[in-house]
Amino acid sequence: MACSERKGIGYKEASHFLRNIGFEQNLAILDRHILKNLKWFGVIEEISGSLTKRQYFDIEKRMLEFSKAIHIPMSYLDFVMWYKETGATLK
Repeated sequence: MACSERKGIGYKEASHFLRNIGFEQNLAILDRHILKNLKWFGVIEEISGSLTKRQYFDIEKRMLEFSKAIHIPMSYLDFVMWYKETGATLK
């Protein structure tokens, strides 16, 4: 959970930036596509319209635990979930 919020940058955007520059591979980019899949897999129970700092980090932690349990690095899992929902290879 290396993501830290900066003024004007939310957690999703900060995670995106940090992962894209190679800083951290265990960050979740929790958009609606990823949240939908996490709910489907039973990692989370519901999808909130807006995530608080606590909720974001809790879901990120749950996703990391899930990725370790199924032996898929979180950045790969994020990509697979994104691709499943959008058919796109780039975010």
